Amino acid sequence: MPINYKKYPSNWKQIRKEILERAGNCCELCGAENNKPHWKTKSKVILTIHHIDYDITNNNYVNLIALCQRCHLRLDLPKHIKNKKNKNK
Repeated sequence: MPINYKKYPSNWKQIRKEILERAGNCCELCGAENNKPHWKTKSKVILTIHHIDYDITNNNYVNLIALCQRCHLRLDLPKHIKNKKNKNK
């Protein structure tokens, strides 16, 4: 899903860069390296920034972690399931 940058602060690209640097340019859960084949899926890793509390307005650095697509989707799965159930009602 494409990111809507209008919902993020104007310095989001700098925040993202700093989170990736803090993470050593690797997924903070599984260690997959950015722009390299994922150790499990073999697909190219593009790290994303995850809001731990799911609040995209809370850009405190302790609320942000770098994740590969696989880990990000796994963390967000319960939220996606809930949203789908609510949408189908």
